Amino acid sequence: MIEADRLCKTFLVHRKRPGLWGSIRSLVRRERMEKRAVRDVSFRVEEGEIVGLVGANGAGKTTIVKMLAGVIHPTSGEARVLGFRPWERDNRFRRQIALIMGQKAQLWWDLPAADCFLLLKEIFRIPEDLYRERLDYLSGVLDVREELHIQLRRLSLGERMKMELIAALLHGPRVVYLDEPTIGLDLTSQRAIRDFILGYREEHRPAMILTSHYMEDIERLCRRILILREGELVFDGSLAQVVERYADHKIVTAHLRGQNGPVTAGELAPFGHVDHCDASMIRLRVPRGRVAEAAAELLRRYPIADLAIEEVEVGAIIERIQRAKGATRAP
Repeated sequence: MIEADRLCKTFLVHRKRPGLWGSIRSLVRRERMEKRAVRDVSFRVEEGEIVGLVGANGAGKTTIVKMLAGVIHPTSGEARVLGFRPWERDNRFRRQIALIMGQKAQLWWDLPAADCFLLLKEIFRIPEDLYRERLDYLSGVLDVREELHIQLRRLSLGERMKMELIAALLHGPRVVYLDEPTIGLDLTSQRAIRDFILGYREEHRPAMILTSHYMEDIERLCRRILILREGELVFDGSLAQVVERYADHKIVTAHLRGQNGPVTAGELAPFGHVDHCDASMIRLRVPRGRVAEAAAELLRRYPIADLAIEEVEVGAIIERIQRAKGATRAP
């Protein structure tokens, strides 16, 4: 469905000179430099798969999405989406994709969403019966039927985002790009958007690429992630592989009851790294192979009211991968 082979994208940007004199010189003679936004990125996304693009600001996520949607040309490399080269912008290709950008609206601010949808119906030449069926389904699932005839400017951010989703999916795309679809939304709206995306994927099976800075989006929606660092793909694999490969320990937390005096870090040191210890709680980072042994010893030594063994947060692991040098793609 989606194939990228050694995609690269370089931009020419103006270097800002410091100080007042530098600003004056830049008016006469600007100094340009190359910014490599994407470097030799290759991956494949199959039908019915949601793949998460993860990386810090400026890592190249949106640039990759724009190249695969045909918005910008790559500097080098090759890509095929549904058998088409995206930047050739063949109408047969454009009828089968959708690009949803959380920070940019495609609907008209002064019109009700229903009027915008009628225009999109004509642009994509959607038959009347199919249009009514899809609009009824999408507006019902997203619970916005009552808002269809209200000016977009009068809707909340969450309601406008739902309208953007309907607009993008009315023509039944086979490939969907979701660039920060939940940015700025409250928790209830974020949850509603996630649930909708999962349900839509299950029923219609498009290939999806998702970018987000919210780890809950990634963990809830994506089984596979691509981690980018400074334009390079440094990891391609499942969330389970991220934890297994990069987290060599688990978090063991014990809540104490009736402990006589505080627990010292020295007596806990043999079990692992001590994050916290006092008369009421112990928190340790224990090597994965010693978790059962450490838990049993804690239960034997201390009056424990509750014991929890947890994986390291995926978000913390991904941050470490992004900062690390020499990270490599998962097998």
